[in-house]
Amino acid sequence: MDVLELYRQAGAYHEGHFLLASGRHSPKFLQSTTVLQYPHLTGQIAAAMAGKLTEAGVQASLLIGPAMGGVVLAYEVARHFGGEDVRAIFAEKDGQGGMKIREAFTVAPGEAFIAVEDVLTTGGSVLKAVRAAEAAGGRCAAIACIVDRRAEGGPLAGYPLVSLSRLVFDTYPPGEVPEWLAQLPMQEI
Repeated sequence: MDVLELYRQAGAYHEGHFLLASGRHSPKFLQSTTVLQYPHLTGQIAAAMAGKLTEAGVQASLLIGPAMGGVVLAYEVARHFGGEDVRAIFAEKDGQGGMKIREAFTVAPGEAFIAVEDVLTTGGSVLKAVRAAEAAGGRCAAIACIVDRRAEGGPLAGYPLVSLSRLVFDTYPPGEVPEWLAQLPMQEI
């Protein structure tokens, strides 16, 4: 699957000056919500992710995504990943900089889970979802994403990662934005 071409076709690949959720600046941005609004595209992506997870030997009965972007994706990947025993839940902001799992969702002690995210830039959001599920007693079997944009290593080191694509776009911390990028109108994502 050519993920970048899929994003282009859906009008979800953008060039300009973007302030990412991570606080970094980038000349390129992938808008996953544009792609994920189409069930046939979401189904293709989810089936491919479930296939890669299966090929990697990952076993889990629960998928979790960070709200809001990971909700639909976690559900669809769970639908393609397993049978009736696989569930999909989400973690939401806790108001203190982390994430929590709603009371209606349960994570059994030691239950293996897969954390699902659309695009990893720093991995911060998905890591908060992982920590919320671990705090509830779960065990992270893997992290899965559509696109891995992270610099090598980073905060996800130690967790198995399955991605459909690895695309590295330049990103810059606020104080190091190049002049050519700073001259473009900034769009906050």
